[in-house]
Amino acid sequence: MVKDFILEYIRLIVKYPDLIKYESNSIDEEAKTGEITIYVHPDDVGRVIGKDGKMISSIKTVVSGCKPKGGLNYKVNIKPIQNG
Repeated sequence: MVKDFILEYIRLIVKYPDLIKYESNSIDEEAKTGEITIYVHPDDVGRVIGKDGKMISSIKTVVSGCKPKGGLNYKVNIKPIQNG
């Protein structure tokens, strides 16, 4: 559910939606935290982060709000796709 929301929302923001990559990194069951990394075209990084980080902050807020009670807390990272 979190993955689908993030991907669909970011596709609406970026210029190159076909290049979005999603990676779910380490999940710490004991601390109930997970890490999500979204790779976008280098031109789109600023669009996803937004002015003063407001866009990514709002994405993180919605992600934390849609988790079930006692569910994982997610750290969301945005990185540019590396060429090569």
